[in-house]
Amino acid sequence: MYSVETVPAQAGPATRQVLVASHLGKRFGDRVAVDDVSFEVAAGETYGLLGPNGAGKTTTIRMVCGLLRSDAGKTLIAGRPVSTTATAAKKCVGYVPQDIALYPDLTARENLRFFGRLYGLHGKALNRRVGEVLDLIGLSERGRDRVESFSGGMKRRLNIGAGLLHEPTLLVLDEPTVGVDPQSRHAVMESVRAFGAAGMAVLYTTHYMEEAERLCDRVGIIDHGRLVAEGTRRELVAQLGEHDRIDLTATGDLGALADRCRRLDGIDRADVKDGEVQLLARDGRRLLPAVLEAAEHLGTPVRSVEVAEPDLEAVFLHLTGTALRE
Repeated sequence: MYSVETVPAQAGPATRQVLVASHLGKRFGDRVAVDDVSFEVAAGETYGLLGPNGAGKTTTIRMVCGLLRSDAGKTLIAGRPVSTTATAAKKCVGYVPQDIALYPDLTARENLRFFGRLYGLHGKALNRRVGEVLDLIGLSERGRDRVESFSGGMKRRLNIGAGLLHEPTLLVLDEPTVGVDPQSRHAVMESVRAFGAAGMAVLYTTHYMEEAERLCDRVGIIDHGRLVAEGTRRELVAQLGEHDRIDLTATGDLGALADRCRRLDGIDRADVKDGEVQLLARDGRRLLPAVLEAAEHLGTPVRSVEVAEPDLEAVFLHLTGTALRE
């Protein structure tokens, strides 16, 4: 359903980088809101900007979308320069703001038709696209109902739908699950996951750790206007030098199993405690097959396995010196 635009040849090597933001900066009087922020988002990638409220996430994406003039740096979208007046780059962007941007006295279909016309869609193409988007966001049966009758989660989904009408190359979502119930939040996150799988580049801002871990291929941690780290979850956790923990519940000679596991490359510690074999491992999921093979070889049947990995909360605390604040 999505047509991902190929970056023009003049944009550089065929890395299919849809968004390239370089050294962005923004001041509001004496306050530095964004300080030398750079990142890239490729086609088919969901990139998360993770940080507390007031960290600079919204200011950053407003500059990326050309809604706010940057004081420093530049942005390219599909190889086209972004500014507050540049229309070519903006045509590639579907921007979904944090606040609901819908007309409550219009129906869902009327809202989408209105925004579709703003994107230059007309006639059969507009009708087709409105129907596709309503189906995509799961609101086909409510298309003729006024938005004022919708729940918060339904409004969020329709808000996202308005940003999808013109089949953008880059979808930018600013805190899209704020204030919605758990069921609607799950529906929104599943939709976002599908966008990336379909080849769309997605820039996703959030202050929820679990959303960043669940949805994002790479995460940029932003605090006090600076991008303090970025990478995959595994790459960010590796900065801490922490280990995964593997807990095995098994029957038989647990001491022998711990001793065998201790000899495996990547297992740094193996203990028997409370009827379990507890392992500290580098990349526990990769090592798990070798651990289970060792247990089978020793004749100690494994009844349950749990792999606990360090999370982004620990990374954020390490990098900023504070837990993620609301």
